Amino acid sequence: MMDIAKWRRFGGAAALLLAGLVAGWRPAGEARSTGAVTDHVVIISIDGLRPDAIERFGAEQLQRLMREGAYSLEAQTIFPSKTLPSHTSMLTGVPPEKHGVTWNSDETEERGTVQVTTVFEAAKRAGLHTAAFFSKSKFHHLQKPGTLDYTQAPNGWGHLLATETAEAVVRYLRFERPNLLFVHFGEPDYAGHTTGWMGPVYGWAVRRADAAVGEVLEAADRAFGRGNYTVVVTADHGGHGRDHGSADPRDMTIPWIAWGKGVQAGRLPAGIRTMDTAATALWLLGVPVPAGWTGAPVAMAFDPAARLAADSAAAARSRAAASARVRS
Repeated sequence: MMDIAKWRRFGGAAALLLAGLVAGWRPAGEARSTGAVTDHVVIISIDGLRPDAIERFGAEQLQRLMREGAYSLEAQTIFPSKTLPSHTSMLTGVPPEKHGVTWNSDETEERGTVQVTTVFEAAKRAGLHTAAFFSKSKFHHLQKPGTLDYTQAPNGWGHLLATETAEAVVRYLRFERPNLLFVHFGEPDYAGHTTGWMGPVYGWAVRRADAAVGEVLEAADRAFGRGNYTVVVTADHGGHGRDHGSADPRDMTIPWIAWGKGVQAGRLPAGIRTMDTAATALWLLGVPVPAGWTGAPVAMAFDPAARLAADSAAAARSRAAASARVRS
C-alpha cells in the first residue's frame, strides 16, 4: 500500500505514469472479479450541480446518460447541504448524526479522517481495488489510510479544475483497472459562489464539468470495455444566490443518474437519498452493505437479472465471511 502523504507531496499520477514507463508494464492493476452485476463502478460527483441546470445549460453528456439510463431529478442530500458533510454521507452511507462531520473545511490535522466506514473501506475489506480523485483539499478527511489503492487531492486551499482532474483520471486508467472509482468535479460550485447559481458563468461551469464527465467515460470505455462498467453521477448539493447549506429545496435537491451495465432505463420515483449512492456501489460489486448504514441500494434502477446477481453475490460473500469467523 502506497503512503497517502507521499502521493500528496509528489503527485501520485505523475509517479504512477513514470513507474509504468520505466517498468514497461501495461495495466497491472487488474481488478478482481466480483461475481456480481459488474466488476467496475464509477461514481462521479459534480459539486453544486442543480438538477434543473442539466437541461437549461445543455449538459449533453448528462442528458445522454439520462436518456440511456435511470435517473431522478428529485434526489435529496443531507442537512447541512454543504460539500464536506454531504460527500461524507454520500461515501459512508450515513447522515451527519452518525458520521459527525458538520464542518466544511480541511481540518485533517486537528480532527483526522472520518471514523465511520467509508465505501472505499468496505470495498477494500472485500479485496477490491479502489481509487478516488478529489478536486478540493477538504476531502483529505475521506482519505483513510489503507482504504484507497490510489488517491489524490490538492493541499491547503487548493482547488483543481475539471480539466486537471479528468486528465489525471485518464492517465491513471491507462495502467489501472479499479473496481471502485470515485471522481469529483468542482466547477459548478466554484462558479455559484463567485457569480451565483443558474447564471451565465454557472452555466458555463456546468458544461465544463459535463465535458469532463465525457472524458472520464471515454477513458473508462478503453480501460474496462464499453458496456462492462456501471456509472452513478450525482451531486452533493445545489445552491441559490451565491451560497448553499440551507434546507431550501434549491440547496437540497440533487440529480442521481445510473448508467451502464445492469441499468434499466427510465425515470425513477422520488425517495432517493445521497446515502444510497455508497450502498448502491457496494451492492453492484457484490459487497454486503455495512450494518448500521442508513443508505440502501437503489435496486429499482437496475434490471431483474442485475438485482438477482447483486443480491446473490452479496449473500454469498456474507456467508463466506461468517464461515471464516467461525473457523477463526
